[in-house]
Order: sequence, then structure tokens, then C-alpha cells
Amino acid sequence: MKQYQLMPLPYAAEALEPVISRATIGFHHGKHLAAYVSNLNALLPGTAWEGLTLEETVCQATGGVLNNAGQVLNHELYFGQFAPPRADNMPAGTLAEALVRDFGSVEAFMAEFRQQGLTLFGSGWVWLSADSTGKLVITQEAAAANPIQRGLHPLLTFDVWEHAYYLDYQNRRADHLAALWQIVDWEAVGRRMAGGRQ
Repeated sequence: MKQYQLMPLPYAAEALEPVISRATIGFHHGKHLAAYVSNLNALLPGTAWEGLTLEETVCQATGGVLNNAGQVLNHELYFGQFAPPRADNMPAGTLAEALVRDFGSVEAFMAEFRQQGLTLFGSGWVWLSADSTGKLVITQEAAAANPIQRGLHPLLTFDVWEHAYYLDYQNRRADHLAALWQIVDWEAVGRRMAGGRQ
């Protein structure tokens, strides 16, 4: 039986400060994601989804298996897309060209993405994904949902569950979403667009 492991962070726990604090990383990665991994490992044995890839499980499972598998996948994509803060952090190359093509400008994309994060009611995720033709689209996904369930290829996500930001921003979701642009690893997003997950 395959056992999922807690993903190692590709940076030090304090590397994203002041955008995301070491304390938030400790709870979000070390407690929340660790619990989803543990829960998924406990729920999978004996089910029809035992032995599937994580992505296959998210697309096929139901109930608690789906909820925990979705959160493992979502958080692995989330934590894998960041790097230490840069004030002038902007996408370049093919990714920037695609954002201009599909949203008018990089700035227009960022404004729309942030707005979708602000207007998602309750807990969930806002995503940039590519459809089957390569067109970039923004979706809101509630709870543990992932764009792969819609046939999309996820590229970038902001987590709007309160545990992602409450220690650092309290109820100021807008400030949190605005700050996240400083730590997006656009090269990682570009690699996902080119076909890889990380």
C-alpha cells in the first residue's frame, strides 16, 4: 500500500517572511497539511481508490478520501510555487505572453485573480489553470476542490482558507492576497504550464 508523505518545503520555514511568517508555515504545513496526509493514508486502504495517483484519486474519489486527497494535492501545488520575496516580482517569457494574450495584461490578470480570491465565499482556493487548448482561465474552487476535476491543468493557486493567513493578517484577506505576488515563483508556474507539476 502506497503511503503518502508530507512534502518537504523547497525553502526554509522563515524564507517567505514577512509575506508568510514562520509561525504560519509551521501551522499550515506542519499541522494542517500533515493532518491531511495522515488522514488520507488512514482512509485509503480497502477503498476502490487504493493504488491510484493523487490526481486520479482527486478526480474519482468521494467523501473523506476526496476531501483529504484534494487538500494534499492543493497544498503541494501551493507550497511548491513560492520563493523568497522580491519587490519587482513579475512573470516573464512565455508565461507573461500567455497572460497578456488571455487577460489583456499581466496587471489585469493579477487584479482579476485577486478579486476572485476576495469574492470566494467561505473557504477555498482561487486558481490559474490552462484548458485543453492552452487558454489560461481563473476559477474559484470551494473547500478541497481542484481544477483537474474540470479537466483543467492547474498552474497557480492562492489559498483563502483562513488558516492560510489568519496569524499574519487576521481578517484582512485582501492584504494577504495582495502580498502573495511578492513570493510567487514564476519559474515554477512556467514549468507547470510547460507540462510539469512543480
